[in-house]
Amino acid sequence: MDRFAEYRGVARQLGVDAVGLVPGPNFTRALGQAFGTNERPKLVIVPAEGDPAAVMPNLELGSWEQVNFPGETFDWMDQTGYDDAFVALARHLPLTSLAVEGQVMRVFVHHALAAAYPGLRIMDAEREISGLRTVKTDADIAALEKAIRISEAALADTVAQVREGMTEKQVESLLVRALFTHGADGLAFPPIVAAADNSARPHAHARSDYQIQSGDALLIDFGGTADGFCADITRTFFVGHATDEAQDVYATVLAANEKGHAVTKAGVTAHQIDDAVTGVLEASSYADRIRTKTGHGLGREVHEAPYIMRGNSEVLEAGTVFTNEPGLYRLGGFGVRIEDDILVMATGCRSLTTFPKDLTVIG
Repeated sequence: MDRFAEYRGVARQLGVDAVGLVPGPNFTRALGQAFGTNERPKLVIVPAEGDPAAVMPNLELGSWEQVNFPGETFDWMDQTGYDDAFVALARHLPLTSLAVEGQVMRVFVHHALAAAYPGLRIMDAEREISGLRTVKTDADIAALEKAIRISEAALADTVAQVREGMTEKQVESLLVRALFTHGADGLAFPPIVAAADNSARPHAHARSDYQIQSGDALLIDFGGTADGFCADITRTFFVGHATDEAQDVYATVLAANEKGHAVTKAGVTAHQIDDAVTGVLEASSYADRIRTKTGHGLGREVHEAPYIMRGNSEVLEAGTVFTNEPGLYRLGGFGVRIEDDILVMATGCRSLTTFPKDLTVIG
């Protein structure tokens, strides 16, 4: 199997000489192994025709051998710098145009390419390159489900231990420990554990100076990783008891979440899904608490295309996975968000998340 055929196809589609990949999800997908980002540039060039070529730090060559790269590699050492490696790459693989990942390539790598290739036209092809990952394979879906099962088990363990008087930081610590206990490779993102007024901040940070009280909303948004794929789950609980307002807000968000499931199938647009979900929130008496779109794609990155929002006319294909995460947030009060990871299918959808969504009082 030619691991680089799709990237050659992107180069031909865009009418450029080659595609450039740097460490990140596309790099990992193409090579089958992750390489970190630091002060040392790493680059793979995939021409429209012919073998790829790479620039790689000398200290990484031991790991690089394991990917069985089919083309030439130009290595460099910290003591001498990477300029000569880029010049050698340019001599080996002359280019006049290159498509790169605009959201991933760093400025100093861009400058190194420009210096080695005078007059090189560099274009942003983030959408086309990352778009190759939108429709998931069976193996991708299996990895996503593994990450989700691990995460749900960790959440169950965590909420069983929550008590009044705990701080958000203490709950966060329980959650992270449980993720690794259940087999997570890592964290998809720093968890959001937010109680009371903090839960009204969609991207809150856990506090060490607030003790959870009876009646608080407790919003937990988190995910572990497995085999290179991310889970992203949010559940909102209530500690001790839930007020009438809390119950009503929760029921509204749950109805919006369920509407998202109901309207999703291959062939609908991201706009149509968000319009349906947000429409439920807008029709409620809490419309002034809407602060976010419905969701985003999920896979090797926790946020990737497609973005489920009004104005996005992208048609969702079977095999796409996205988050359905409506929420309502009253600043100074509390917030509720319910998030599922959804697999688009030809005749509907399947929720990869199975953690219960009924209003739950804990502690």
